[in-house]
Amino acid sequence: MANPIKRIGVLTGGGDCPGLNPVIRAIVRKSYSAGLEVIGIKNGWKGLIQRDTMTLDLQSVSGILPKGGTILGTSRTNPYKDPQSLASLKANLKDLQLDAVIAIGGEDTLGASLKLYKEGVRVVGIPKTIDNDLSETDYTFGFDTAVNTAMEAIDRLHTTAESHHRIMVVEVMGRHAGWIAVHAGIAGGADVILIPEIPIKVEEVCSILRKRHERGKTFSIVVVAEGAEFEKGQTLTQDQKVDEFGHVRLGGIGQALAELIEKKTGFETRVTVLGHIQRGGSPTAFDRVLGTRFGVKAVELVLNGEFGKMVSLKGNAIVPVPIESAVKQLKTVDRDLYDIAKIFFG
Repeated sequence: MANPIKRIGVLTGGGDCPGLNPVIRAIVRKSYSAGLEVIGIKNGWKGLIQRDTMTLDLQSVSGILPKGGTILGTSRTNPYKDPQSLASLKANLKDLQLDAVIAIGGEDTLGASLKLYKEGVRVVGIPKTIDNDLSETDYTFGFDTAVNTAMEAIDRLHTTAESHHRIMVVEVMGRHAGWIAVHAGIAGGADVILIPEIPIKVEEVCSILRKRHERGKTFSIVVVAEGAEFEKGQTLTQDQKVDEFGHVRLGGIGQALAELIEKKTGFETRVTVLGHIQRGGSPTAFDRVLGTRFGVKAVELVLNGEFGKMVSLKGNAIVPVPIESAVKQLKTVDRDLYDIAKIFFG
């Protein structure tokens, strides 16, 4: 390699999730053993634009393994939103003497990473999203914790639904892909699972619920992903504001669905929106181990000069894949998995 790696930057961008701190810890520990200096970039790409950084050493990452969130902070800053931001970012990369950047994030953070890589920045990506919708990796860290959180909520709602003879609609996260809804729904014994990949047929849902009541089941659990749409194709949003990557804030599908179910069936219906509860809390053992493996492998890629790559879980192996392939298209729910879930509907 022409320029040896001595100093690397690390950032966490986009939505937070459990497992970010284990990744940061692993990067620092592996870098320390390889003689590399690590600079933490605060609040995603914003920190690199504003030159807001911190030194990451063994002391700074001590004790963070079980903590949710990220000690670096995060933001949805898009460095390509305006030329001035991009110019500041590139200037700060040079001034900070960063030989490479490890970017931890989802489709937006890694999409920006890909653009920077094509402009000569040495970048390695680590896949992070509770939605599990990044291509080229079997799982992203944060997903397992989010699923377990949603499953536990569904378990608790079962008892109150049964006691009050109600339909409980549970709205979980999932903008374009219903991985959380399907996994948590299957694990939690949901009676109907609705995902963004398949438009909601309200009459079909109500028919399933009526048949349950006819069999003597006086309660039901309906899990719906926040990005699910009714057949007419309308995605419900909290408002019309968008973030720097053009995303609106989703919300409202659970309430709209609950009102339609109660109106059409006459069954008392309530809605619970889990929202950011799914992002919080301590990471599961799976996410701690996966995040640790991702962090170690990312540093290895940096040392080997394998830039423009993202670490990925394939089977039980951690392997490098092109960032371009990972962000080319979203990974949506397998139809075979959803067909398994449908066996238990009603």
